[in-house]
Amino acid sequence: MKRILIIEDESVIAEVQKDYLEVSGYAVEIAATGEAGLQKALLEPYDLILLDLMLPGVDGYEICRQVRAAKNIPILMVSARREEIDKIRGLGLGADDYIMKPFSVGELVARVKAHLARFERLTGGGGSGESRGRDSLQVGGLIIDTLSRKVHVNGREVAFTSKEYDLLVFLVQHPNRVFGKEQIFERIWGLDAMGDNATVTVHISKLREKIESDPSKPQYIETIWGVGYRFNV
Repeated sequence: MKRILIIEDESVIAEVQKDYLEVSGYAVEIAATGEAGLQKALLEPYDLILLDLMLPGVDGYEICRQVRAAKNIPILMVSARREEIDKIRGLGLGADDYIMKPFSVGELVARVKAHLARFERLTGGGGSGESRGRDSLQVGGLIIDTLSRKVHVNGREVAFTSKEYDLLVFLVQHPNRVFGKEQIFERIWGLDAMGDNATVTVHISKLREKIESDPSKPQYIETIWGVGYRFNV
């Protein structure tokens, strides 16, 4: 059974989320403060974390930063903040999704299921493309071990968040094809894009920082202005 940690200081919201997720077959625990949530997230095994942004004590940004540095599991950030900069900051720290309050619990459960399913499906997954073998993908100096989910760039191992990794594998497996931001969002996040382009933009930027020799002049991930992105092989 998949384990989910909810870090949320509003008890009514947390209990409703917990009830719906448990009905959907998940084992759920709640932490009501930033400190308690951070300790649980770092010391106990969870498959996904639902992380409120505004928390007493340690805030969601700091929790996300520390957990992402230690673990590769989906982190879904939940917040009433609707400014683009807040979403960009959260995604930049390694959150896999940013869900703005208010939202339906049904939508939340759908997003949780999508992230867990995609993470499990891509762990150890294979694919086409220039390959060194069934369990790896290689393009130039970029080598992806799909069993261990490890990525080496020019001989150096580079750490990726779960969604950064998912996006990279998707692009490598579909070389020389142009994908719009909405298409990418639907394929990687598993839900309708709903006009959410910032999530894709931030993740593309992070990928370029990690795999490109010069992110300002990318060789792998090319922007096709007005259309989307293409992974060049």
